Amino acid sequence: MTDNSRFSIAKTSLADVRASVVVFLVALPLCVGVAVASGVPAELGIVTGIVGGLVAGFLPGSSLQVSGPAAGLTVLVAEAVARHGLPALGVIAAGAGLVQILLGLLRLGSWFQAISPSVVRGMLTGIGIVLVLGQLYPLAASAAPAGTVAKLLGLPALLAGVGGSASSLWTLGIGLLTLGILVTWGRVPERLRAVPAPLVAVAAAAGLVWRSTCPWPGWRSARCPAR
Repeated sequence: MTDNSRFSIAKTSLADVRASVVVFLVALPLCVGVAVASGVPAELGIVTGIVGGLVAGFLPGSSLQVSGPAAGLTVLVAEAVARHGLPALGVIAAGAGLVQILLGLLRLGSWFQAISPSVVRGMLTGIGIVLVLGQLYPLAASAAPAGTVAKLLGLPALLAGVGGSASSLWTLGIGLLTLGILVTWGRVPERLRAVPAPLVAVAAAAGLVWRSTCPWPGWRSARCPAR
């Protein structure tokens, strides 16, 4: 092996390590966020991201391959957990994967190109609306109703109750801070932008919660011992 080949391998390996660190920093808070929004424990989102990353690493690359957490599946996962329970989620995911493999072996993927892009955009827009409605309630320290229609009908009462307690004010403030970081992080100096915006937002929110006096019920930490 020549010196140029060794230098090329070392340079490529260094670039791969940097890329993997960046992907990890982006995927970690996204895995946690998607899991919480789906109604499952946050640690399951982390484990799922690890397993998916390990499996995808042994697969050949594809422009249609999705190996990370997909926010669009949040609504489907939340509905599956609500109807069938968390233990059935693994069976449902395995069944969906087997169906996808079968469709690929039968070469049926080209048939889905007949679906109009407007239909896909409409579906994604609907999923986005459902996600936003579901997260408005945690933003105000309130439990979200079960259905989408119930979430819409409950918005007036939700808005009327904002600021009614210290916990809702704290939660709203932390949520707005997180949104502000995500929106404005692209305007900071380029050196700082090397750190992904979701990671900064999660770190800032976690730091505020840890340093706060914990006015919301149910919070437990070293600063707020259980009674």
